[in-house]
Amino acid sequence: FVCGQVGASITCAEPGCERSFHLPCAYEGQCVTQYFGEFRSYCWVHRPRQALEPASAQDKTCIICMEPMDDSGSYTTMSCPACQHAWFHRACIQRTALCAGIYCFQCPACRDRHTFLQNMRSVGIRIPFRMPVWDNDAYAALAVWYRRCHASNCLYPQGRLRSGEGPWQLLLCSSCGCTRNTPPLLQPE
Repeated sequence: FVCGQVGASITCAEPGCERSFHLPCAYEGQCVTQYFGEFRSYCWVHRPRQALEPASAQDKTCIICMEPMDDSGSYTTMSCPACQHAWFHRACIQRTALCAGIYCFQCPACRDRHTFLQNMRSVGIRIPFRMPVWDNDAYAALAVWYRRCHASNCLYPQGRLRSGEGPWQLLLCSSCGCTRNTPPLLQPE
């Protein structure tokens, strides 16, 4: 149903759907293959989709390749389900997953692992069950999550040592998720 050639051995997992396609044609046909559990595949009509909120004009850039994004509801456009402000191309996050492996794959912005990993797997991102391709501690900083305010004048009423409690949140850089260039301020949610 994608290329029109014979030998398509993958059939949509939706009961009653007769669409078949080749595995190499799945991406071109906007089909989704889940690389876990029963390894289900879905055609472009029945594929699982992310529940995405429309992106603002400033969020229309992929945080991985920094290129402009398509419409926020397309097959090639994805978002982090945890933070809802990290947008990226499907191909960009797939390359990231292949390099990071299951042990280091996380949202490039908020660094959420659990929700992000489960959602990416369900929408067809293949995450290899292995260690990352880098074999030294060059990327160890990626595992660091800032949980303390480093601003010179912390605005949190209970002080910087108790930040993160209550309706306050630590604002991090939307591009890299760290506080190196500009110290974050605590702002009410």
